[in-house]
Amino acid sequence: MPNSIVLGTGSYAPSRVVTNADLEKMVATNGDWIVSRTGIRERRVAADSEATSDLAAAAAREALAFAGVDPADVDMIVVGTVTGDTPTPSCAAFVQARLGARNAFCFDVAAACAGSLYGLTIADQFIRSGMVKRALVIGAETLSRFVDWTNRETCVLFGDAAGAILLGATEEEGHGLLAATLRTDGSMTDILGIFGGGSRRPLSEELLADNGNKIKMRGREVYKVATRLLPEVVADTLAKAGLSASDVTHVIAHQANQRIIESALDNLGVPVEKCWINIDRYGNTSSASMPITLDEANRAGRLKKGDVIAMMAIGAGMTWGGAVLRW
Repeated sequence: MPNSIVLGTGSYAPSRVVTNADLEKMVATNGDWIVSRTGIRERRVAADSEATSDLAAAAAREALAFAGVDPADVDMIVVGTVTGDTPTPSCAAFVQARLGARNAFCFDVAAACAGSLYGLTIADQFIRSGMVKRALVIGAETLSRFVDWTNRETCVLFGDAAGAILLGATEEEGHGLLAATLRTDGSMTDILGIFGGGSRRPLSEELLADNGNKIKMRGREVYKVATRLLPEVVADTLAKAGLSASDVTHVIAHQANQRIIESALDNLGVPVEKCWINIDRYGNTSSASMPITLDEANRAGRLKKGDVIAMMAIGAGMTWGGAVLRW
């Protein structure tokens, strides 16, 4: 039975940088406080002409170029996003057209910050089944369009970007994605999300006036949940792969908050030095953050064949998960 390995990675961030000093001019906040609480120093914001599919396609081109694969040779495109260009068609369909990946079937996964991890696991199953030989997994968001820039509790956190992972089939045993765990607890849907604009609360003048189509978050609850669930799910996933925390060479984590990452790794028993950190430069880019982080570590030469890489992400829903792969 074939297994899936990473053939290439790519990422894209818009050129506009919004620093903590810029935010100090917009809302009643303090740059030093933002850094101490989150680790974020700046974030990227998409240009008015850029939509989520533009960011996603740019990251995908980088991954394809890295692997030397033609878009026509991609069988599947899955995009993790909650900020697609339109409610329908899918963001993935727009990406397919931009890439010229005419032979790929496409769909989106709406698992918030865990979207690319969910997408990675789904693509792996298609490869294992033999139905797919090459799959593009993309995480892409333009969260700046859904941030209330007058709310200092949320506007400091989020940024726009995209990351892509090209998976391919291999018969080589012991490499690629070894194990994954996906989880959801719908009883916590109220602590983080965009609660207006859907069938429950359709768009209206009243909703827009109330910023009902913007991100709402109960930060303390999200922090408590994330620091408890992330080390659990990674430990469970390592056990599935017959490994332990001491076997981990690198950690690729969703960059939601540096304190969450540090707490999760401490509880897991993995030194923070094994985790690639870039939240200071991008902020929380939701589904994009994990593939961006993998791409940066990959292009920096940090990842060597045989390395054990633990991945973790958590987002609204609450949805979370872990994955373990051998490079």
